[in-house]
Amino acid sequence: TAAEILFSARDPFSRKVVLNKGGRHMIEPGSPVVDPAGVIGQVTRVYPLHAEVTLLSDKDQAIPVVVERSGLRAVMFGTGNGLMELRYLAANADVHPGDRILTSGLDGVYVPGLPVATILKVGRDNAESFARILCRPIGTVERTGAVLVLARASGRLARPDDEVDDDMQRSSMGRVRK
Repeated sequence: TAAEILFSARDPFSRKVVLNKGGRHMIEPGSPVVDPAGVIGQVTRVYPLHAEVTLLSDKDQAIPVVVERSGLRAVMFGTGNGLMELRYLAANADVHPGDRILTSGLDGVYVPGLPVATILKVGRDNAESFARILCRPIGTVERTGAVLVLARASGRLARPDDEVDDDMQRSSMGRVRK
C-alpha cells in the first residue's frame, strides 16, 4: 500500500513517523515499510486512518541482516541518533566501510535482499572481543515523503499431520495406543 509520511513523532527519545493510511486501508501492525532507496522501518501501531512506523534507527529496533559482499550474517540495532550499529561481530570480521547491508529474511518480517544500510566506520580493538561497526541507513525518510507498506508474508509452512493408523488412537496424555 502506498502511503505518505505526515509528520515525525515529537518524542526526542524515539525515531517514529506517522503515515496517512491506517487500518481502513488494510495496514497491519508488524508490516515492513520501505521507500524507493530501501527499508525504513516497521508499522508498530495502527489507527483507523493513520499508522505509526518505528524507524530502523530507533534505539529499540533490531533487524537480522547480511553483509552483501561477504555473506556474513549479523543483527543490526538502531542507535537512536539516526545511525545504526552492527553488534556482536568478531573484531576480525570481514567488513569494510562502504559495504552494503541487506535484509537476511530470517525474521519472517522482511523479505531477503532489501537494502538496509551502508557501513560508515569499523572500529577494531584487539582488547575487545567485538568490532564496533557504525552504519548509515539507506532509506531516505527525511528527504522523501512517499513510502510503501508491504503486506506481511504469511508463507509459513503448515505443520504436518500426525500419521495415525485407523486402529491406533492417542490417549489424553499424547501416547499412542492400539
